[in-house]
Amino acid sequence: MIHSPVHIIGAGLAGSEAAWTVAQAGVPVVLHEMRPHRLTPAHKTDGFAELVCSNSFRSDDWRANAVGLLHEELRRMGSIIMRCGDDNQVPAGGALAVDRDHFSAAVTRAVSTHPLITTAREEITALPPASWDSVIVATGPLTGPDLAQAIQDLTGEGELAFFDAIAPIVHRHSIDFDTAWMQSRYDKPGPAGEKAAYVNCPLNKAQYEAFVAALLEAPKTEFKDWEKDTPYFEGCLPIEVMAARGLDTLRFGPMKPVGLTDPRTGKGPYAVAQLRQDNALGTLFNMVGFQTKLKHSAQADLLRMIPGLEQAVFARLGGIHRNTFLNSPKLLNPTLQLKAQPRLRFAGQITGCEGYVESAAIGLLAGLFAARERLGLTISLPPQTTALGALLAHVTGGHLTGGDLMGGELMGGELMGDAPIGRRATSGGTFQPMNINFGLFPPLEDDTPPRGPNGKRLRGADKARARKAGLSDRALADLDRWRAAL
Repeated sequence: MIHSPVHIIGAGLAGSEAAWTVAQAGVPVVLHEMRPHRLTPAHKTDGFAELVCSNSFRSDDWRANAVGLLHEELRRMGSIIMRCGDDNQVPAGGALAVDRDHFSAAVTRAVSTHPLITTAREEITALPPASWDSVIVATGPLTGPDLAQAIQDLTGEGELAFFDAIAPIVHRHSIDFDTAWMQSRYDKPGPAGEKAAYVNCPLNKAQYEAFVAALLEAPKTEFKDWEKDTPYFEGCLPIEVMAARGLDTLRFGPMKPVGLTDPRTGKGPYAVAQLRQDNALGTLFNMVGFQTKLKHSAQADLLRMIPGLEQAVFARLGGIHRNTFLNSPKLLNPTLQLKAQPRLRFAGQITGCEGYVESAAIGLLAGLFAARERLGLTISLPPQTTALGALLAHVTGGHLTGGDLMGGELMGGELMGDAPIGRRATSGGTFQPMNINFGLFPPLEDDTPPRGPNGKRLRGADKARARKAGLSDRALADLDRWRAAL
């Protein structure tokens, strides 16, 4: 049967995933991408699924971390983003990190050569014509101003926005390994089995305090008047914003020294700056959690205060860009359709999810829903007990209206666990971006305190690990049942 195409606007992570999902279901796709005719402040290439910030997909441990669980669910759903990520990984301890150029090239090649996908290199500057009866808008947090205005006019909603900062990248040859050393926290192996994936640059107490003082004094990027009231996303704060919250804030965040031993002293450092491999050749390393809005003229001198980076050569300095997202719980229905115009679905970061794999996940779901609608099949939502279902529920109505917003422990601008990150809802319970985390999952039905092999009740970290494993086991079992029903 010949079906009318689903139009997808934007070939980022969400758009590429949505296009692949729709096409794999046997429905034709027209994928519209404005690059290279028009670039954003953050993109540098015309490749699909270009990674503009970190090159990490974060933890790959599906039994202990919610994002690792999302990885596994996406793999089971046939995700093209995860397939290309796995094929282009670089060492990153317990995380899944990729060579950003090879990854983007792989996604571009797979999507653009699919027999049911037609790519149109053009900018969509207004609402799609009425003849496009099924559209997925996956234009990301850097949606073009004309289309953003058209969406705003349609929804009647004021634009919501936050800032997202980019971390610097260092040439490996310029790192002083007489001071720095290679080690992952707790020597934890990554997906490829490596145990020494990060470069560690140690600071003693005096060096750390001098660095923080200089950081607070360094000149920052000035915002335009219309940008000044835009809030940050708490999971990706610039280092200078964190430092301003207290002297030890960085030591409990991206410069946390736990799980590391300086081979020169046999002891743990007072603070540490970590760098993670950024390309397959191992020639570039990005500074984990060092996203910043400092002026370029000040960044290099400041970062060279870190032991081991005195002669650092930077392939890219940090930057900052403005992101926008919808008030999705108010505007979208449970299958990601715009309530005011159901032919339009939204996917990716523009919906208010945060993170690469989260963006791909919402793209996959939008593509699945659009394909099944086109094929005349029943649409069923993923169980909220799964990572896919929990994320979808948050985006389409599960946000909190007050109190603590639960996320992961802030580790270098990435959510590396599932403890509170100390962020509260803004006044009136305004919807905010969220990474996947176990706080979005329904609790286990059996809340009996877990017991260890010796029969004693588990406590503290052991209890938390058992709870996460239980949530993950339940999620994959429920996902498999849902997939089978599809």
